[in-house]
Amino acid sequence: MLGPVETRSVSPVFVGRADELDSLNDALARAAAGEPQALLLGGEAGVGKTRLVEEFATAACRRGAVVALGGCVEIGADGLPFAPFSTALRTLRRALPDALADAAAGQEEELARLLPELGEATPTRATGRHDEEGVARLFELTARLLERVAADRTVVVALEDLHWADASTRHLLSYLLRTLRTGRLVVLATYRSDDIHRRHPLRPLLAELDRLRTVRRLELARFNRDEVGRQIAGILATEPDPTQVDDIFERSDGNAFFVEELAVAAHEGCCTGLTDSLRDLLLVRVEALPETAQRVARIVAEGGSTVEYRLLAAVARLAEDDLIEALRATVNANILTAAPGGDGYRFRHSLVREAVADDLLPGERSRLNRRYAEALEADPALVPADERVMRLASYWYHAHDAAKALPAVLDASVAARRRHAYSEQLRLLERAMELWDTAPEDICSALRPVDYAEGYPPCGGDPATTPLRYLDLMAEAAVAGRLCGERERSLKITKRALHLLEDEDEPQRAAWFWTQRSRLIQAQARGDGWKELATAQELVRGLPPSEVHAEVLGSVAAWLMTNEPGPEALSAAERAVEYAHMVGAREIELNARLTLGGLTVDAGDTETGLAQMADVKQRALDLCIPVVAGRAYVNLPAQLESVGRSREAVSLLEEGAVYTSKFGLLESEAWVWANLAQSLYPLGRWDEATEAAQRVIRRGRGAESQGAVAIFLAQIALCRGDLTEAAHQLATARAHFGAHDTTPQHTIPPTVIALGMAAAEGRLLDARTELGRTLDAGLPPGTQCYGWPLLLTAATAEADARTLPAGAPGRADALARIVDTAKKLTTGAPVWLAHDAWVRAELDRARGEDTPDIWSEVVIAFEPLERPYDLARVRYRLAAALLSDGGDDERNRATELLRLAGAVAEHLGARPLADAVALLAQRARLTLSGAPRRTPAPADPVEALGLTSRERDVLHLVSVGRTNRQIAEELFISPKTASVHVSNILGKLGVSGRGEAAAVAHRLGLFPPVTGATGT
Repeated sequence: MLGPVETRSVSPVFVGRADELDSLNDALARAAAGEPQALLLGGEAGVGKTRLVEEFATAACRRGAVVALGGCVEIGADGLPFAPFSTALRTLRRALPDALADAAAGQEEELARLLPELGEATPTRATGRHDEEGVARLFELTARLLERVAADRTVVVALEDLHWADASTRHLLSYLLRTLRTGRLVVLATYRSDDIHRRHPLRPLLAELDRLRTVRRLELARFNRDEVGRQIAGILATEPDPTQVDDIFERSDGNAFFVEELAVAAHEGCCTGLTDSLRDLLLVRVEALPETAQRVARIVAEGGSTVEYRLLAAVARLAEDDLIEALRATVNANILTAAPGGDGYRFRHSLVREAVADDLLPGERSRLNRRYAEALEADPALVPADERVMRLASYWYHAHDAAKALPAVLDASVAARRRHAYSEQLRLLERAMELWDTAPEDICSALRPVDYAEGYPPCGGDPATTPLRYLDLMAEAAVAGRLCGERERSLKITKRALHLLEDEDEPQRAAWFWTQRSRLIQAQARGDGWKELATAQELVRGLPPSEVHAEVLGSVAAWLMTNEPGPEALSAAERAVEYAHMVGAREIELNARLTLGGLTVDAGDTETGLAQMADVKQRALDLCIPVVAGRAYVNLPAQLESVGRSREAVSLLEEGAVYTSKFGLLESEAWVWANLAQSLYPLGRWDEATEAAQRVIRRGRGAESQGAVAIFLAQIALCRGDLTEAAHQLATARAHFGAHDTTPQHTIPPTVIALGMAAAEGRLLDARTELGRTLDAGLPPGTQCYGWPLLLTAATAEADARTLPAGAPGRADALARIVDTAKKLTTGAPVWLAHDAWVRAELDRARGEDTPDIWSEVVIAFEPLERPYDLARVRYRLAAALLSDGGDDERNRATELLRLAGAVAEHLGARPLADAVALLAQRARLTLSGAPRRTPAPADPVEALGLTSRERDVLHLVSVGRTNRQIAEELFISPKTASVHVSNILGKLGVSGRGEAAAVAHRLGLFPPVTGATGT
């Protein structure tokens, strides 16, 4: 019995936490203004995190916000996939049924993986394949759902006990905190900081989130003595004795929960110094309960975070009145409390539950788990449907009954897979493999691949009648590990599987595992994966058509398309299509046809290839296979761009951006925006292209697409004369691609940028080195879209450096290599026919043989192509050639060409071209009517640089590579005087070396080309 003074284990007075509550309320106000907020609330167990969340939630509701609470659920040692998000979404559905239904419209089947009430989740068996982007799609759709629900009202999503979170929950939370940009939303997550040991899986996530400026992290400290005194006064409903406050403060060290326990214990006559360990302290009040109530408390402790009343009744096996009295005793003692929703019970504090569970004997724990499992098997309706399978698997596993646990764990792995909770699927499959050897043989032989393994690998036989094998579990686990990012674990599993298969005559199964290893090795940057694919290809060679055979051929074709395109890739793709069609592997067939279409375009049969790719896109849309459709929205526009049909590519990419966003295809969406930037560039829509590129950067997803965007931004910077930015973006691109990446699309474009930068800085030898390195590696068939820009940049560099002597080392070899390579590149598309003419014109200019007729041909080739920047550049070259003839008609035509080129350069911000146009017009004394006004330049640009007449002569010789001694000999001055002049020139130009000075002279066109013996 309590004394005359009423005690409450929870103080009605909210003590302290003013600063933390202010921070939460500030976040609520910011969210109400349309700025999403993310907060992490940490603190040791019992410090008061839950109480603070409750106070904040109450205040938020008073301000009109909708609060959805969700807690991470621990079942024994297991967590439920996405449990806090499912609970929070369920709360939102009850509070805002219409708003949530509208927000989920059209995506109910996907979102049902988190909230089953929305409908039935689409099984991956619908396509027969694991969905590569399934997790990303689910995460994106969840983020969009929350943004839409919070568009017109303030919503608080509070996730408690993150230290128990499953991997899928952690990944989804990380994604939300990184990507939420709109909506009146507050996401608040709590965790126990004292539980986050060095190897705890939450630790790296917290470190990652700490780097996000959009996430605030709060740490709850313990109470000071004054706060402890106020808490005790609230609990006892009277002012405590100062000595008692001192004693409890010292014993609790300011932990709010310990203060409660000690205050109640002291009031009930227990000496606060009676127990020497925290566990004993936590068990004091439990052990004071009647025996039946203690028994109920032990049952609840082993049942999980929350135990439903009907399940508890089935396990306790007590008369209903006795059970209710026992529960009343635990609730009155503030040990148990009614769970939210009122249909079950949980411990008021998880520390007490852990202490009670730890106090169970090993045999007692197994017996309780068995009783939970038996009760749940007898009546599955005892627990929520979305928790049933997972909880049953956990109960049987901890009951140490392998015969029952193995099928239950496998059922749970399937449930995890259907929710795209691949991390949990992997853990459960590893548990199944652990149970396999101890389970009775008749149990294992009764299991079927059709129920548990999604047909991976599909190696013949009827999956409905063929027994499930250990290798099937390994295959499923390897895929799950790859999809959840645990690639090292997947690699180990495939290695073990291939070791087991060494003594088996199962080439298809071995080929499947080798194909998986290839993908994993490429993803881990351990190599290019070709050795593994070649092994798989050899294993299926000569075997009848099968799904595995088709998948191997499709993987080989896709690898060859990006690494070594040509006849072998085309043949592999054709056979992959044929085999996939014969065995009914629809998704493999569509992917292989998409590869085949791209290779057909690269081989020169443009219309056939594009039509095939367009057909694949439409079929994927009609059959609702988002992953294939997403890939089509990337690859088809890329092939259109590769033949110069940029406007068609842009139209498709804009459509693809909507589609990939709708279905949450994050990797495909990143590539769509990256390709959109590349296709907007030739159309002269540079600002729009840059914005498209920034979208990819902001999403921060996909190393390859990030690298492609960096190359594009380097290209823009180079065209605009910002060499520093170009160098930065080039380094970024190479870091994304990595040293292991040898695919032409990732090696040639960076070389083009590096070559262009070297030329702009007057480093001709470096430019030649870049060119030689790439040409030594070879330009495979189908790489003309990368090869022509490379040759053009190299030829232009040689032509711009024509003031060097004709016999300068390397010139002849460089020009010869460009000519030879150009002969081998495909020129069927109009854009590459135009580039062919342009490269030949630049080569003629490098030899001093360019004429207006040559450049007129190039201009005519570019005029119908909708490539304004390229057209402006060749018009500038034609104008220069016309002015060299000097006739009035030629001058008039040159004036018009320069006016048009200058207008485009000014509009695009292409400063080097604009400056070149203006300088050429100035030197020819032309007035570009209608051109934008420019700051008047001195008649002599050399004079504008502050150079004397003698320094002008010296700079001219420096720009053609003369040494100080050679300058002295030509100008009849001493080498020392020449050195002084060079030093003065470097200072006036603001450069650090002779090469940079030559680059400035070249860029500004300070000296006309030397003709005659030295060539041009």
